[in-house]
Amino acid sequence: MDDKKLILVVDDDPDLVEAISMKLASENYRVAKAYDGIQAWDRIREERPHLIILDVMMPNKNGYQVCKELKSDPQYKNITVVLLTAVGEAVTSTNYTHMDGKTALADEFIPKPIDLDSLMEIVKDYTR
Repeated sequence: MDDKKLILVVDDDPDLVEAISMKLASENYRVAKAYDGIQAWDRIREERPHLIILDVMMPNKNGYQVCKELKSDPQYKNITVVLLTAVGEAVTSTNYTHMDGKTALADEFIPKPIDLDSLMEIVKDYTR
C-alpha cells in the first residue's frame, strides 16, 4: 500500500491546479484534482484525501460551501482544509466569514497570489 499522503487540489484555474499539483508531487505527495465544488465532493467521496487545498471563489459550489459541508459531516470533518482566497484582506483567521455573512471553519487559509513555499510548509505541518 502507498503511504504517501493524498492531497486534493480544488480551484477553477487549471494552471494554478497544475502548478500546485506539480509542487506537491515533487515533495512526494499523491495528488487528486478538481475544478469546482461538485467535482471536489466527488473526489472526497472516491478517494478520501488527507488534506484539501480549496479555492473559495469557484463555480457550481464555492469553497465556502464545500468547507462548511465537510466540517459538518462526521465522516469527513477531520479532513484538513486549507482555503485559498484572492480576498485575503477579508480573511483574518481560519474562521472564514463569507460575503453573505455565514462562516466556515477551515484549518488554515492562504491568500492569493499564493506563495508555493508557504503553502508547502502548511501542507507539511498537517501531514506529519
